Amino acid sequence: MAGDAAAWEEIVRRYHRRIYNICYRFAGSGDDAQDLTQDVFIKMYKTLDTYDVERGAFMTWVTTITRNLLVDHFRKSKHARMTDSLDAAPSEHDGAMPLSERIQDKGMPPDAQVQSRETGEAVHLALQKLSPELREAVILRDLQDMDYKEIATVLRVPEGTVKSRINRGRAELARLLQRTYRQVV
Repeated sequence: MAGDAAAWEEIVRRYHRRIYNICYRFAGSGDDAQDLTQDVFIKMYKTLDTYDVERGAFMTWVTTITRNLLVDHFRKSKHARMTDSLDAAPSEHDGAMPLSERIQDKGMPPDAQVQSRETGEAVHLALQKLSPELREAVILRDLQDMDYKEIATVLRVPEGTVKSRINRGRAELARLLQRTYRQVV
């Protein structure tokens, strides 16, 4: 907050991957996720003086900013998405996947890598079909490993609502994935 450039660089380095992953899982596009991540850091920089340690952890504040920006983005782009097909294939562009999914695990055989990647893509596509409320709750809990209390703070809803959304989101995700795998078999 005192304008220390090195401290700001450390914040960016420490939180970039996590913010990008949230944005990617929510937006579904690497390019959009990169733009949204940059927007989050701009918003953080401009509002850094509003962070209050008494109100919660820094990561909760960061996630709240990210979530609010994603909600705004979702509202602005709602009309464009209404015309998109739910069956549209994800981008084949290599940059559409986060770096963490493009790094090869040297210990896995190639067929296991392919199966893992296909499963990840199926989950990602199914996540995109969930309502925003269910999607953000599942992403924050299961992909970002946040606890229920932190999620309730970020989403500004009661903890019971968080648990309900996660439960409904997981059930809907399982239903979508079952339907996908039945079509494949």
